[in-house]
Amino acid sequence: MSIDKVIGEWDGQLSCSRYDEASGAFFTIALHSLRLGPAAGGTRAMQYVGHDTAVDDATRLAGAMTLKMAIAGLPMGGGKSVIALPAPRHVLTEGQWQRILEIHAENLRALNGSYWTGPDVGTASVDMDVLHAAGGYAFGRSEEAGGPGSSAPETAHGVHVAIHASIREAGFDDLSGRRVLVQGLGAVGYDVAARVAAEGAHVIATDVDPIRCERARTELDAEIVAPRDVLSTPSDVFVPCATGNVVDDAVAGTLPTQVVAGAANNLLARATAADALARRGVVLAPDFVANGGGAIHLVGREVLGWSADQVAAHVEGIEGTLKEVFDLARSERISTEHAARRLASERLRIHV
Repeated sequence: MSIDKVIGEWDGQLSCSRYDEASGAFFTIALHSLRLGPAAGGTRAMQYVGHDTAVDDATRLAGAMTLKMAIAGLPMGGGKSVIALPAPRHVLTEGQWQRILEIHAENLRALNGSYWTGPDVGTASVDMDVLHAAGGYAFGRSEEAGGPGSSAPETAHGVHVAIHASIREAGFDDLSGRRVLVQGLGAVGYDVAARVAAEGAHVIATDVDPIRCERARTELDAEIVAPRDVLSTPSDVFVPCATGNVVDDAVAGTLPTQVVAGAANNLLARATAADALARRGVVLAPDFVANGGGAIHLVGREVLGWSADQVAAHVEGIEGTLKEVFDLARSERISTEHAARRLASERLRIHV
């Protein structure tokens, strides 16, 4: 897929890219929508197969952020930053990474407040501290730097709320004794695993990092499965908390679970995968609803001036949003993905 083709088929408002020869990094910022306010979305820093793949990821993720902000009732549009690294993050020298952040801050300043970023895969609050200090428009700074700290706990909180709303829709009341499969044991995934383990769930976990897996095994008594086996391992609840494009039409036709609710952005490779899940009676909590806790945390604290308690209360509201989604899907006989997109689109039209 060429960059021309990616941009030509995208329905967003602005995309800009830059290559820095000194660091070997390729930068893309995609602004999908400014209808509700300045665009916002995290900075993802990782290796990509090619620059076209990085641009494709940025544009898809920016579109998901538009839906996430709209359905959460937040006054922001959707955007995303992607930095295609020349080598794995842990291999880069401190000097390389500092230059990459400096270039990214320049890019953010050039957009003059029409786009705000935050932590994502490959970045953290300390990186937002650097971007903010350099005049970049960055959410999610550390508490030591005057920010609200990591959004991971509230993202995990929101996923936990989504799991409970979804299991009720699937017909069971609690997680005691249920098999909950968590894919990805980063800050969000591990937190979700710990929450469900505390409720008596049998946690099944997987991650490409064996150290994370061992921690889950020893601390949560988790059953560990290999990453290659995750989509064929039976569970009651599948919680994808790694990267996206996990469920395509073929996977949706065979995934051995009753509920899918996780933190991964762009979980579905195509929207038709949601139809395949629906035909099998699998309850899907659309990702841009289930993982909205992080956005609620950052925008709530840094734009709307909410307290931590107010943020937590709004994250609990994900349950009500999902009830609307499930009710609409049931009444219209459409997938929950289509129902959630319809609800988000209605808000966007109202605010044009």
